[in-house]
Amino acid sequence: MELRLPPWEDAPNRPIVLAFGGNALLPDPASGDDEGLARRLDEFASALLVLLPDHAGLVLVHGNGPQVGRLALRVEATRDRIPAESLDELVAQTQGAIGYRLAASIRSRLAAGGRHVEVAALVTQVVVDADDPAFVSPTKPIGPFSDRDEARRLSSRFGWRFVEVPGRGWRRVVPSPRPRRIVEIHTIADATRHGHLIIAGGGGGIPVVDTDGRLEGVEGVIDKDRTASTIAVDLRAAGFVILTEVPCVFEAFGTDQERAIDSMSVSEARRLLQSGTFPAGSMGPKVEAATDYTERIGRPSLITNVGALPAAIGGTAGTWIVPDGA
Repeated sequence: MELRLPPWEDAPNRPIVLAFGGNALLPDPASGDDEGLARRLDEFASALLVLLPDHAGLVLVHGNGPQVGRLALRVEATRDRIPAESLDELVAQTQGAIGYRLAASIRSRLAAGGRHVEVAALVTQVVVDADDPAFVSPTKPIGPFSDRDEARRLSSRFGWRFVEVPGRGWRRVVPSPRPRRIVEIHTIADATRHGHLIIAGGGGGIPVVDTDGRLEGVEGVIDKDRTASTIAVDLRAAGFVILTEVPCVFEAFGTDQERAIDSMSVSEARRLLQSGTFPAGSMGPKVEAATDYTERIGRPSLITNVGALPAAIGGTAGTWIVPDGA
């Protein structure tokens, strides 16, 4: 497959949307690993220099699974002394904390690379359906991994639900309703038209329901890839990139039959999603989000990691999802 380098050159006035996970690029700040965080931010800033258009903006949508999970543990640990905060409020807190650190680091590193771009973090609300099935069937993993005994203790004490991740332990799951509307989308669009870099939809956005024009927060954590795809579609973005921990999408990941996928058509991706090839708690939402964007906008999307990004843009790494017949 031949791709223009970069493949969004033919849409110079439209922004790029980039999604990346809380695990992939942002170690938990509570870990105290500032050196590791600084190193990852340096790698990330280098990736931004590859992606950032000359005449259009860039939207970053970060995950918050480790961070919001740890905040929830702190809330429960102090519940007898301090009134508990709801999950939507914890998502808002992670947007502020992660956005602040990202914006400061990216701004200085981009300037050092000769790119002077306005960088701002935007607290973002995302409207979801009050009757979304996710509220009765939680699937979104957050927080640290626990062993079986610890998961049972936390489940008994707080009423939390846990699922086992083979080879890694047990992890709390919470409702992950689908995003329906980005409340601040017009602000995001205006900023990108001026060529700014905007951090928006952090942690998938603060989940709210719209009741006759009144927005009210609800307990949940929206999948950040789905929110990023929604933003990319709303902006008719020139490109949509998802950065994760692995260099590409694999079929039969972690087995003897593991196979790297360098490209998929929309129809192929839909078929593999329907067959259960990509797990719902990890690669599934990423492939689904990228496929939704490509199908609706008719432009290729990319799934890869930071290290493979330059090669992926050159068509020799990563997984590209392309329109049928491309």
